[in-house]
Amino acid sequence: MTTTGTAETGVLSLRMDGELLDRLRERAARSGMSVQDYVVRTLVREDFDERFQSAVEETERFYGPVT
Repeated sequence: MTTTGTAETGVLSLRMDGELLDRLRERAARSGMSVQDYVVRTLVREDFDERFQSAVEETERFYGPVT
């Protein structure tokens, strides 16, 4: 399998109540973003945080906790 450097994309459809959507619109607008971009950015950040924490835990298992 070869990699071309471009990420594969897909579609995620969400159903949410109007109140949540309004809050997301407000937050996205404050950041100068669309709701879609805001949600994607939030998911990417959450994924990074989880992967970073996993890497820290693995390092601590290998080298021991920082004292």
